Amino acid sequence: MAGSSNSAPVSSIHTSSETGRLLPSATKCNSKEIDLDVSLPSPYSKSYLFELVITDKTHYRRFLYISLTLAFVVLALGLVPHFLPQNNRHHGHSKNLTLALNQAITFFDAQKSGSYPTNSPISFRGSSGLQDGNSSNIHADLVGGFYDSGNNIKFTFPAAYTITLLSWSVVEYHRKYADIGELEHIKDVIKWGSDYLLKVFVPPTAKSDPSLLYSQVGSAGNDTKNQVPNDINCWQRPEDMRYKRPVSVCNETASDLAGEIVAALSAASIVFKQENEYSQRLIKKAEQIYEITAKEDRIHRAITYTTIDACGGEARKFYGSSGYKDELVWAATWLFFATGNHAFLDYATTNFAAAADDETTTDKGIFYWNNKLAANAVLFTRLRFFRDLGFPYEKALGLSTNMTDQLMCSYLSKQNFNRTPGGLILLSPGTGGPLQFAATASFLSKLYNDYLTLLRRSSWNCTNDGFSLEMLQSFSTSQINYILGDNPRKMSYMVGFGDHYPTHVHHRSASIPWDGQYHSCAEGDRWLHSQDRNPNILLGAMVAGPDQFDDFSDEREKTWFTEPSIAGNAGLVAALIAHHDPPRSSASNGPNLGLDIVGIFEKVHLDS
Repeated sequence: MAGSSNSAPVSSIHTSSETGRLLPSATKCNSKEIDLDVSLPSPYSKSYLFELVITDKTHYRRFLYISLTLAFVVLALGLVPHFLPQNNRHHGHSKNLTLALNQAITFFDAQKSGSYPTNSPISFRGSSGLQDGNSSNIHADLVGGFYDSGNNIKFTFPAAYTITLLSWSVVEYHRKYADIGELEHIKDVIKWGSDYLLKVFVPPTAKSDPSLLYSQVGSAGNDTKNQVPNDINCWQRPEDMRYKRPVSVCNETASDLAGEIVAALSAASIVFKQENEYSQRLIKKAEQIYEITAKEDRIHRAITYTTIDACGGEARKFYGSSGYKDELVWAATWLFFATGNHAFLDYATTNFAAAADDETTTDKGIFYWNNKLAANAVLFTRLRFFRDLGFPYEKALGLSTNMTDQLMCSYLSKQNFNRTPGGLILLSPGTGGPLQFAATASFLSKLYNDYLTLLRRSSWNCTNDGFSLEMLQSFSTSQINYILGDNPRKMSYMVGFGDHYPTHVHHRSASIPWDGQYHSCAEGDRWLHSQDRNPNILLGAMVAGPDQFDDFSDEREKTWFTEPSIAGNAGLVAALIAHHDPPRSSASNGPNLGLDIVGIFEKVHLDS
């Protein structure tokens, strides 16, 4: 397949049996019943006859009743598990995923910028960035959104990816969120982000004017001597910021940035479909951005290669995009699900192969803020499995299914990707922060596992190897368990979970005391370099993680170990909800997985 030369060919998925179990006949060894009629001499030379006399028949009957009852109870306890439905058995979740999920979502409350909500579970945060957008070069309302990581910068590109992924997790597993009381919590986080994304696009005021996309608020600065404070060299709580926060601007030719914003608004519109007015507002803005961006893409694609790097100011230092085709396909795919308009699906399926060809070698098989291709393949496969639209989409959807199968094979074979000695998959070993990639791999593999379970498919083949759903489940669960503490250091890499977790997280708000006092940049340096634990627990923050040898240094200044990010936590939240047990009751007649298989297709019709 184009763009996947490093992947092994995959044969079609097959069902081993109607119950989804592997058949005993699959083995090459068959058992035979052998009748041995051999008389062996008794080792005892004599036999004895014992005469038993029952003196009390009432006690004897009571003894028999009790004995038979105990035997029946023991037998029943042994047989009950064998009659339980296969789909209600769960695989090795020794962790409290309800608590973990609550904490992972709570991290986003700590990252909120703007007028801070009074009902927030975070006690060491307040209102901040209330003048964002009113800089020397721009006058716009850019209050709100999320601080990206341990600094005070707001990056639109990874923030949009975050909202897309969180929304996807709700679209699939909203029943689970509701069952554990976290649905309104996660929807609040998504709306905080989608409200901000509605602000970052400014349509042209005249036909000759360009559209504007705000890609960044805040600055890393170029002053190496630290003479001018900025969001990187100043270690300061966002509530205490007094320095200038410039705004970086792009136009509609930044197709990757525009595409991710469209995807986020479209996915969020499905989450809020019960709030029709707000949902339609999100769709309208997404369609508006897409129309302008797609038009510019047709004009400029063969002439220039324009990405966020060309216009994003300092964003390219932190989130330099490697291409735009995957974001445009991603955007069109989510717009199709949000509207049911087949024109968007036409674009997505027509350009999917080109996006695959454009995928860099180092990004193959990785789902993160810079590469949406693997996730898009899973979405297309979902469409093919559960709402096959037939011609003219067969080729692209078939390509996506093959790509998804190859992706799962690469997770399991241990030939495409190395692992740490403790079992953490290393999807991008040269970039650091391995946990964010492992989390999204865990999410995609568990989600695909659920799809195949609903289809009652139990296994598939990769080259000469066969894999089962149990193996895929084991892989996806192992990555989450590693993050939550099943690793050589016995450390949870999510702050606040368990008894042993990072305490020197690279994060300004967490490391500076919430004491009601203003602290300058100079004062902040004291806490940056302090050996003391952070005075505030950044609950639910997943840090960057260990190195390739499972080693980890809990030091605030070593960002490659201890800095969290909203993009990383989005993958963690998605993986946690995917692995959480489903509600005990389900309206579905099929396996109870807590998965809403039809909700995403509400507006999708064959005759559109």
